[in-house]
Amino acid sequence: MYVLNDLPPQIDPALIAALLEAEPATIGHIRHHGFMTPEIRLLLPGYRRVAGTAVTVRSYAADTSIIHYALGKLRPGDFLVIDRSGDRRHAVCGGGVAFSAKTAGCVGIVIDGPATDVQELREYDMPVWATGLSTVTGKAQFEFGEFCTTVSCGGVSVEPGDAILADENGVLVMKPSEIAQAAAIAVGMQRAEKATLARVAKGEKLSDINGTTARIEAIVRAAKG
Repeated sequence: MYVLNDLPPQIDPALIAALLEAEPATIGHIRHHGFMTPEIRLLLPGYRRVAGTAVTVRSYAADTSIIHYALGKLRPGDFLVIDRSGDRRHAVCGGGVAFSAKTAGCVGIVIDGPATDVQELREYDMPVWATGLSTVTGKAQFEFGEFCTTVSCGGVSVEPGDAILADENGVLVMKPSEIAQAAAIAVGMQRAEKATLARVAKGEKLSDINGTTARIEAIVRAAKG
């Protein structure tokens, strides 16, 4: 059985550009939800940061038919999110899927399960986040699949149209309405950190700058009465 919904509206490119200025780990200082499990990791070498509009897919077991369907719907700027319904054996993304997604303008793929053909993923420069690799591949069995439904990926609920921000450290899901504030705070923190590290480079101690030393010493003094 298939469930097929319409594509979601794409997120304003200006918001995506603002989001790309922020590091997911910096946003991790100001919020705790929306972060996929650390087991989902970037399979390409080197640091990169991408952001886009979530287009969601739920596939079952070895059946890859709904993923191929999604490849025919992807738009430039989309981020393909694949819910594997708990399957950890079959790889549903390899060289052909990655190349097709890249050609469609997809900015990234995240899979709650394994991928394959890692060398081809690197050759095509298609950023793929997955739980690992598998030589057991999926097949187009034309039995099940959901397109643009609410899915679960990396322990996070993802709705079509959500914002996906991902880098080598992990994957973050957030609502488009949350982007402006979160990005502004994160960018401000990143700039402040650079200023702080410049002071450390000149000989100051980080614990003195951020007040850690003074606070711990005060706690110890108070405990001694």
